[in-house]
Amino acid sequence: MTRFHPLLRHALAALMLAGLLALAGCHRGATKDEYVTPQGQQQFDATIQAYKSGQFLVDGAVLSALDTGSHFAYLKDTGHLPKTVLLTPSDDSKIRKQHLQFMARMQLDYGFIVYYDDGGTLKKINPVETKARDLEDYHAPAKMNDEMKGKDASGGYEPPEQQH
Repeated sequence: MTRFHPLLRHALAALMLAGLLALAGCHRGATKDEYVTPQGQQQFDATIQAYKSGQFLVDGAVLSALDTGSHFAYLKDTGHLPKTVLLTPSDDSKIRKQHLQFMARMQLDYGFIVYYDDGGTLKKINPVETKARDLEDYHAPAKMNDEMKGKDASGGYEPPEQQH
């Protein structure tokens, strides 16, 4: 068994400690890809836009979150599933919490990585912190025709309720 001089052992231990401290000083608490500046934007395999009421613009078509998930399921089945997706605001809507939650669900379901534009800085969606939301279909509020107002389900007249 080889024995080292005690002074050499202390010097090696101090050198290892200095190396660990230098490496720890370089770490800023964020993962490598968590923040990407717009100047360093990488190429993304797919880009979609946030639209009104939790909907998305995918290749020019307005899709509900459920339909957008179906689109990615189709891409997975055909072997064209993107590895990275960029979510950007559209002319009609900014990126809302609902959009991030739907994209976090799709990220979990399909395994791609989603980045979004947060005021000029690209951030990676963390599905755990974002609290992924179940995909749902968009249902616009039902509008009643003017000729149907005041009628009941059988087509008969229903008098307006009197206010007290």
